[in-house]
Amino acid sequence: MDAVGQKLLDLAQSELGYSEGAGGYTKFGDWWTKKVDGDAYYKTAPWCDMFLAWAADKAGVTEWVGQFAATRDHAQWFKAQDAWGTTPEPGALVFFNWSGSKDLESIQHVGLVKEVKNGKIITIEANTHDVIAVRERDSSDIVGYGYPSKVEIGGMTFAETVAAAEAKANAVDAVTGQGYTPKHAGPAPTVTELAAPDAASAALTGQSLPDGAGAHDLPIKEAALTGVVGIAVLAVLAIGMAKVAAARVPAAVAATPKPQVRKRGRHHRTSGAPPVALPAEMTHYDLDDAESGTLLMPAITAEVAQQAEDREFWGRIEHLKEDEELNFWTDLHTSVTAVPEGTTTIAGRR
Repeated sequence: MDAVGQKLLDLAQSELGYSEGAGGYTKFGDWWTKKVDGDAYYKTAPWCDMFLAWAADKAGVTEWVGQFAATRDHAQWFKAQDAWGTTPEPGALVFFNWSGSKDLESIQHVGLVKEVKNGKIITIEANTHDVIAVRERDSSDIVGYGYPSKVEIGGMTFAETVAAAEAKANAVDAVTGQGYTPKHAGPAPTVTELAAPDAASAALTGQSLPDGAGAHDLPIKEAALTGVVGIAVLAVLAIGMAKVAAARVPAAVAATPKPQVRKRGRHHRTSGAPPVALPAEMTHYDLDDAESGTLLMPAITAEVAQQAEDREFWGRIEHLKEDEELNFWTDLHTSVTAVPEGTTTIAGRR
């Protein structure tokens, strides 16, 4: 079956029974005057070939079928395309002369071959007794056939053009390694689907690793991390690394009271109240710049950095509570500076 001819047959089949109107008017002639030639003559002109032009336009195969109102010109076009012959074939255009002439200049009518049966040519024809109908024709009335499947556009037949388009659609991109994805494809894979849980992401999501399994036992699935999906995955991994870094704060520091630091570095103990949220316009980077003595922990959150800094400060001065030498000098200073009751100082003349 001629692939182009099949498209024409499908449309022709759906139009069977259509009849011309008063004065020879047809919707095919009307279409021709609007789309091809504005001459009003064609609205009521013989319409067997204009019907095929209309069907080819609707099927999107005009380049391989041709667009003609005159049957003789149409036959000559097929011959010039090296797509002309005398063998009946379903889907081919069939050209007639009722006197038996085989001269292309004598062609009077055109139809579409539906099938070849018992030596008879079964056709679908327009403008046959003013309607579109199925006819059985004898080969003696046939001048020849035009084969749309043999017409080449840009050096390729219709079948070759379709095959090339399919190959391009299925080709693997040399850069991404991905095949063509239609617009109606499903949604992109989720972050969970793209990466298996490792030590960092498990700490973030609360997932548990199998016994004896490490990060190397759970490889990240191969995927092209592009666009929003890639950014989301990188963000998750970064947060997971921060969680791991926070977990590595020295035990001695973690065991100290949980103080809170304000942006100007004033240290004080808290009663367990949650830390004050940072203003919207401020980030933990502003705190790092303002407090040069802050322990550098760029991988963790602002809250963890603040708590770690305070733990370090209080840890450093904790031993001073029991420093005997400091207590000695403190007592000495108190006794020296104390003014006995009833004593007059120089400044106060008492």
